[in-house]
Amino acid sequence: MSQYDVLCIGNAIVDIIAQCDEAFLETNGIVKGAMNLVDSRRAELLYSRMGPAVETSGGSAGNTAAGVASFGGRAAYFGKVSKDHLGGIYAHDIRAQGVAFDTRPLEGQPPTARSMIFVTPDGERSMNTYLGACTELGPEDVEPEKVKAATLTYFEGYLWDPPRAKEAIRQAALIAHQAGREVSMTLSDPFCVDRYRDEFLELMRSGTVDIVFANSDELKSLYQTASFDEALAAIRKDCRLAAVTRSEKGSVIVHGDETVVVEAAPIRELVDTTGAGDLYAAAFF
Repeated sequence: MSQYDVLCIGNAIVDIIAQCDEAFLETNGIVKGAMNLVDSRRAELLYSRMGPAVETSGGSAGNTAAGVASFGGRAAYFGKVSKDHLGGIYAHDIRAQGVAFDTRPLEGQPPTARSMIFVTPDGERSMNTYLGACTELGPEDVEPEKVKAATLTYFEGYLWDPPRAKEAIRQAALIAHQAGREVSMTLSDPFCVDRYRDEFLELMRSGTVDIVFANSDELKSLYQTASFDEALAAIRKDCRLAAVTRSEKGSVIVHGDETVVVEAAPIRELVDTTGAGDLYAAAFF
């Protein structure tokens, strides 16, 4: 029996979430609905312009790990924080959810990552992320025994931004497959897909990744088509299993020639889409 249902690997980020209007995004040059990478100066500027905000530990794969634990699953997590105030908050929060988190914190600079998230009245979130300590996640942070003990190792596409994280992912995937386990990834963001399309396709086609999570925009970006049906047909051939979310249209799961359509649950009001795909993955597992 596996010790963990899912091992999640991702950018350990403290989210700072505030409401704003459309004009704020335009005035501050923020791409709506995307994850915009920013440097420390830009992060400080946006933080100074934010209205009242809520701080909460996040990051895509971290949210998924917490979600798995909240549903009664057994989750572990690899992610890099610094030995600072926000790093302490992050470690406390994820462990309090019941997630096994033992990645050694970074001593000194850069500080723990943070993401300024602006939510417009339509519920869309626009993220502005300073990666900080996340850029230091590397192969030395892979705990082989945890990888071997997890039924599935899951990582976020955002990890392709910090260079050394790629090495860590490939190492973890090799260990997982040698132990007879499976590997999964999320495409994370259409802009992330644009940056690393060829590498993501190579991960899938080489068998490094067995299961892929995406939303419809990410999927169409991956295959550079405006047709959802064309993109879905393409991913059937490129990975063993794919789960694709479609907002109010629900989701589609494909496995070879098999297709499962899941209707969306009705809601009265869309408040905030932050982390929606992360919790979908958690529920799927």
